Amino acid sequence: MYAISLGDDGAELRPLEPWQAEEFLTHVDRGREFIGQHNALPDVVTDVESSRAFLQAYAEKAAADAGRLYGIWTDGRLVGAVLFRRMDVEQGTAEAGCWLEPSAVGKGLVTRAVRVIIDWAVEERGIHRVEWWVSAANEASIAVAGRLGMTKDGVLRESYLYRGKRHDEEVWSVLAPEWRAGKRAS
Repeated sequence: MYAISLGDDGAELRPLEPWQAEEFLTHVDRGREFIGQHNALPDVVTDVESSRAFLQAYAEKAAADAGRLYGIWTDGRLVGAVLFRRMDVEQGTAEAGCWLEPSAVGKGLVTRAVRVIIDWAVEERGIHRVEWWVSAANEASIAVAGRLGMTKDGVLRESYLYRGKRHDEEVWSVLAPEWRAGKRAS
C-alpha cells in the first residue's frame, strides 16, 4: 500500500479499496447528514454490502482506467475522499469530485488532495481537461474550484434531480496548459 503526504499536518491520500468497506461505512455514517447536503453518497452507501459494492465499482473503474477513488486520512482516520467519477483517457477528459465529513472541513484537505490527483491525471495520464461539476448551492466546493485555478464554464439550470428537488449545477474546468502554467506560477 502507498500513501501520499498532503502536508506537514499528517494528512495522507491513499487508494480506497473494497476490503476497506467497514471503515468506509463508518466514515460515511459519521458524515451522513453533512455529506448528503450536496452528494448522493449517503443514499447509496447504507450498510457494509452497499459500501463494498461502491468501492468495488471504483476498483473496476480503476482497472478499466475509467475512474479512481482515493481516501483522505488524518491521524489514521478516514475523513473524506477525492475521485475521478469518470475518466476518458482517449478523449483526454476527466471529472473530479470530493466529499468530507464535518471534522475535516476548513483545513484545505480537499484542495491539496485534488491538486495531487489532477497533477497525476494531466502529467501521467495525459488528461487535457479536468471538470468539476458542483451544485450551485455548494459554496465550499465552488471555492475549491476557484483555488484550483478552474474556470466556470456555465450553469446547467435545474439539471440535477436530488431528493425530489431540481438543482442547478455549475461546471468548472481546467485545461492541461492552464494547469501547468498555474504550477509554474506558484
